[in-house]
Amino acid sequence: MARIRKLEIRNFRSVSTLDWFPAPGLNCLIGAGDSGKSTILDAIDLCLGARRSVAISDIDFHDLDVTQPISITVTLGALPEALQNLDTYGDFLRCYNPDNGVIGEEPEHGLETVLSVNVTVGADLEPVWTLVSAQAQAAGIERGLRWSDRLAVAPARLGNYLNAHLGWTRGSVLNRLSDDAVQLGPQLALAARQARASFGQAASEPLRQALDVVNATARSLGIPVGQGAQALLDAHSVSIGDGAVALHNEAGVPLRSLGTGSARLLIAGLQRAAFGDQSGIVLVDEVETGLEPHRLQRLLISLGAKDAAEPLQGFLTTHSPVAVRELNAKQLWVVRQEGGRHVTRPAGQHDEIQGAARATPEALLAKTVILCEGASEVGLVRGLDMYWSEHNHPSLLSAGAIAVSVGGGSPEKGFHRGQALSALGYQTIVLVDNDKPTDPAAIAAHQAVGGRHVQWEAGRATEHELFLSLDDNGIDALIARAIELHGQESVADSIRTLSGGAFTLDGIQLGALLDGHQPNVRQLLGDVAHKSRWFKQQGIFEDIAREIVGPGFAQASPSFRQHMSNLFGWAHER
Repeated sequence: MARIRKLEIRNFRSVSTLDWFPAPGLNCLIGAGDSGKSTILDAIDLCLGARRSVAISDIDFHDLDVTQPISITVTLGALPEALQNLDTYGDFLRCYNPDNGVIGEEPEHGLETVLSVNVTVGADLEPVWTLVSAQAQAAGIERGLRWSDRLAVAPARLGNYLNAHLGWTRGSVLNRLSDDAVQLGPQLALAARQARASFGQAASEPLRQALDVVNATARSLGIPVGQGAQALLDAHSVSIGDGAVALHNEAGVPLRSLGTGSARLLIAGLQRAAFGDQSGIVLVDEVETGLEPHRLQRLLISLGAKDAAEPLQGFLTTHSPVAVRELNAKQLWVVRQEGGRHVTRPAGQHDEIQGAARATPEALLAKTVILCEGASEVGLVRGLDMYWSEHNHPSLLSAGAIAVSVGGGSPEKGFHRGQALSALGYQTIVLVDNDKPTDPAAIAAHQAVGGRHVQWEAGRATEHELFLSLDDNGIDALIARAIELHGQESVADSIRTLSGGAFTLDGIQLGALLDGHQPNVRQLLGDVAHKSRWFKQQGIFEDIAREIVGPGFAQASPSFRQHMSNLFGWAHER
């Protein structure tokens, strides 16, 4: 079956302009809400769907501007023999060069032969489907796909039209599974006649009184009713045609009553069986709808997500981290609107993206990604965000920003991942401590693609930053939290051991009452907290940020306040 080589959209809903060369297998569109993902699927369906008419309104035009026509062009490759018939389509056959994406006007040796199908809708709201060819246009030749060929290439949509695929309707997957020679017309007509007769026999007695009155009245008025009028089903009302034969379970319950997720799973499996090794086109908007994670995984497998042979060409959208994690980065496309145009970028062009998809798939579903060196930094950001949200500031989540961990390791790791995400159109902010030197080249490469970063003062881990930046009340609260978590004896032992006996917990607390926490004591407490892992859990850091750092933020050091103001300010820019 044919595959889509190029999709061109002009002035359709939220999309002003899009030119896309999708992959031959699964193409999963990801991106922020209202980025145009569903519109792209609807455009494919409008252009290739097997329907003779479509309801179009002014809201389908970009910015409601009906003076600019909707135009959608789908270029099809891997053409079956019927679509390469010279007598039928010879004037419209073109060629496609996958190396540069150029579509030539005539077939060429060594290049793939393709057909381009266009649908255009003007201010009259009437869609017109035609084949695209400059040479045919010059010769005044115009035509569209034959209906049988349109049925053959029409995509199966697992969404609004699920029920249509659970019966033997025209274009359904069940029809494709059936022998072409099977003709149900005579049997359906016979069933309709038998239903009329059977109902008439059963209804005669309950309706006898009314029928007697009708017959007596007819005879008195000279109206011919033969031996007597009967109560039969109206032939105009009983029409058993396409869709009358549908799937039922053992108890006779129609499979149309299945839940959305189960119906999608079944139809996806049938679609795969219908085409075998010949690829069909499948459209699935919000692929996760109605499915638990394990059944979502099964659906993706049914669609060929793990197959090297790519049995189907699928166009999916998702907001599910499970789907992102299960798919290969080469199957993910990031949708963005930039400079009035829509662009789709393949996530698989960057090695770092596969790691992000596996470890933190939710990052690929956000607008802004805050790449934190570890769980401590994630907890700090999330806790401060909670505190400020509780005090009437907009949250990071409302801005489409999310904080994720890159898993520690080298300090350059966050910059490498940020560089890859920035190249895909994400706004990225790296939050990294500074207890290890960072390669300036990694920072520069991240900045070169628009990335930003926040880094503590030299020699500081995040624990140092807090103990050196908060006021005395904040330090007291951090020590109290460490005692609450680990016990006073453990905290005292850690201080005594790391200082070589030079400091004790009691001495530090007494000194704070007399002179406050001095810089050397703050440095020591930062060392102890870092090496003894007092707070090394995301949840603990969230609580510290929410209950200690946030309330004491105004009294913290200017450098710390500037770092956090930069990070949160950048995250809210978009």
